[in-house]
Amino acid sequence: MITENIQRIKTTLKPGVRLVAVSKYHPVEALQEAYEAGQRIFGENHVQELVAKEAVMPKDVEWHFIGHLQTNKVKYIASFISLIHSVDSMKLLKEINKQAEKCGRTIDVLLQIHVAKEETKFGFTPEEVQQMLAEGEWKACSHVRIVGLMAMATNTDDQAQISGEFETVRKLHDILKERFFSGESSFCELSMGMSGDYTIAQEHGSTLVRVGNKIFGERIYH
Repeated sequence: MITENIQRIKTTLKPGVRLVAVSKYHPVEALQEAYEAGQRIFGENHVQELVAKEAVMPKDVEWHFIGHLQTNKVKYIASFISLIHSVDSMKLLKEINKQAEKCGRTIDVLLQIHVAKEETKFGFTPEEVQQMLAEGEWKACSHVRIVGLMAMATNTDDQAQISGEFETVRKLHDILKERFFSGESSFCELSMGMSGDYTIAQEHGSTLVRVGNKIFGERIYH
């Protein structure tokens, strides 16, 4: 079933859009089936679960951390993480830089933008992210590479609202690119869209879609 789901989703993706299989709470057997179907990017929300899965899955898996990341947990994933989608503070960025330096690597990150009409979501507002970048402290983080933005739309059936929120983030990406990353070809990622709204996100320039339920079915909570 997982194999068929992945194949079906991939036929709906625009050229250049990559699928992040959101595998939190799913057993390694399910990830292995997805891997055998050709899936290589997996997204996890919990550090402990991610570390356990990374230890047993094939080494060419590209692990993305997509949940809220606490600074004291960064050290556990710094040696292998490919992309952290959820940087929502300068404090976290500095900690990722510190742990990446200890591991002798540079870690790619996305800045999380809060556009949803929900208090529970994390992230910088569009104003906050511009202020943070303008202050310039991030430039000293030589072991972190900011490669784009991540956002979640409001959990609603109002497609016009979802579309508007994604468009806000796309426009912000363009502004930040011009102001702070004009010479950086690596600043090109937009992680937007989940199982329910990834087709809308693609229309607004998403390069990474985070899909869980449509691949693995409903989650099994421990």
